[in-house]
Amino acid sequence: MKLSTKGRYGLRAMVDLADHGEHGPVPISSISARQDITVSYLEQLLAKLRKAGLIKSVRGAQGGYELTRNAKEISVGDILRALEGDLTPVNCAELTHDEKSCSGSKYCVTKFVWQRINDSIQDTVNNIWLSELVEDSRRIEQKPFVRECEN
Repeated sequence: MKLSTKGRYGLRAMVDLADHGEHGPVPISSISARQDITVSYLEQLLAKLRKAGLIKSVRGAQGGYELTRNAKEISVGDILRALEGDLTPVNCAELTHDEKSCSGSKYCVTKFVWQRINDSIQDTVNNIWLSELVEDSRRIEQKPFVRECEN
């Protein structure tokens, strides 16, 4: 499974919003500048996140975007599904013995591989919280740049 720029950039935007939104709405231009994502592309991503109920827009001079829930309550899975849609790597990974989708599903051994991969993906993205990414981001920003030895 390969995520598109929608998922990657949208996740970065949500981390930025959670990190900088503690004192009110965050202007889209600020997110754009910090994350090096064009405002027009961010508008598309934020519209999807708003439609999914993860963020809301605030109008006015001090307007921008805010999370609708605490960052501890928003999983990476919530964000990626809002932006990418279903994260299932192959269709049969979410099926048991549904012959409508595959005539050989009753006897297919490889579907168990796809189901395990799917379960791992879902478990991973559903158990990483936006608040954890904000903490990681702050920790990374605090570390000084250390150049590796060239030997």
